[in-house]
Amino acid sequence: MELTCSRCHQTVQDGNCFCPNCGLPQLVYSAENSGDAGQGERWGEAVRDANSVDWSSALRSTLPLAIPTGILCSMLSPVSIIGLLMMGGAAAWVVALYTRSHRPTWITVGAGARIGFVTGVVGSWTAAAVSGLSLYAMRFWLHQGSAFDDFWQSLVNQWQAQVTATGADAQNVAAFKTVLISPEGRAGLVLVAIAFLMGTLVLFAIAGGALGARMLTRTRRPEK
Repeated sequence: MELTCSRCHQTVQDGNCFCPNCGLPQLVYSAENSGDAGQGERWGEAVRDANSVDWSSALRSTLPLAIPTGILCSMLSPVSIIGLLMMGGAAAWVVALYTRSHRPTWITVGAGARIGFVTGVVGSWTAAAVSGLSLYAMRFWLHQGSAFDDFWQSLVNQWQAQVTATGADAQNVAAFKTVLISPEGRAGLVLVAIAFLMGTLVLFAIAGGALGARMLTRTRRPEK
């Protein structure tokens, strides 16, 4: 017999204790199993809504993974090129760790996405802080600012040559170049780059958390 969830009206497979879409417990009485001694012992157990998140427990799983991943995702990290995938994988891992100690041992995609969002926020802020501190240290403590300035100057010169070759107004291009190579222009572009990095990390973490929850839903087995 096909069952439907009383909350979202999605199809629930026979034997599933929770709706795979919204996580609502599916309480069905079966006369055939009424004499099962093990079944009676479970009536007193507290059942968590799979769509809700115990944030105190979630943060205990989030911080040990999100902070190191954020450090590896910083702009000057040698592995930052794969930082987005690392952040998505970290969020999926957080979801797996979180569900391991909870019942049901899975969560909805929405709850996984929310855990991924928190993981991404913690990781992105860590990445931004490490990026800013690294740039500050390299410029003012290690006195490597001239190397950055020369590199940026060469990039701006290449951009100017390419834009001028397309027939753009040379005076406007030169004025914009002056803005780009000014201290304010360099600082503004660095802030934009860090903000873009943070937003992208959060998006990948949300996707990773949702994907992790989806995979748990597909691989779970009905509890006996």
